[in-house]
Amino acid sequence: MVKLLPAQEAAKIYHTNYVRNARAVGVMWGTLTICFSVLVMALFIQPYWIGDSVNTPQAGYFGLFSYCVGNVLSSELICKGGPLDFSSIPSRAFKTAMFFVALAMFLIIGSIICFSLFFVCNTATVYKICAWMQLAAATGLMIGCLVYPDGWDSSEVRRMCGEQTGKYTLGHCTIRWAFMLAILSIGDALILSFLAFVLGYRQDKLLPDDYKADGKEEV
Repeated sequence: MVKLLPAQEAAKIYHTNYVRNARAVGVMWGTLTICFSVLVMALFIQPYWIGDSVNTPQAGYFGLFSYCVGNVLSSELICKGGPLDFSSIPSRAFKTAMFFVALAMFLIIGSIICFSLFFVCNTATVYKICAWMQLAAATGLMIGCLVYPDGWDSSEVRRMCGEQTGKYTLGHCTIRWAFMLAILSIGDALILSFLAFVLGYRQDKLLPDDYKADGKEEV
């Protein structure tokens, strides 16, 4: 006959495994958050949101704030724009998209800075703070991706992509990898936020029942 473990000992073993698994998931979430922050910084900096194709009148590519368009008389690319040079950004929609993507980037970086709060604050509270910041970052990325095509009717974009180019109509140009990754990053931020919420709301279960009971009695 198989001898069963006492209920209290079995509960401790279960709790130990539960804590170990929760910590492993937390480490995975933190690692993915750091990787995601690097991705968002690359999306913000890289100017490859839209670009030329074989049918475009001129070569070039556009990002959130910087762009390069080919010279009519030569094959050289003339590059303009910077994150602090708002006058060089060819469209208000591009400026708005840049603002929201930059906001998402700072929110993700802020959630990483909040990792230091694990040493001084309640773990569940830190997870929830990071979750809300990542949810706000996903919203910022979503707004940026939705607003960005509204600036495709600017004169600089039309000069590169052709006269058929308009708002949300790219003409002869094509969407580049940065724009596609930005759209996929919305889902990544939502997944990270959901995972942080789950970790935060399950932190109370990491405490043994007898510890909770003792805490209630002391209060």
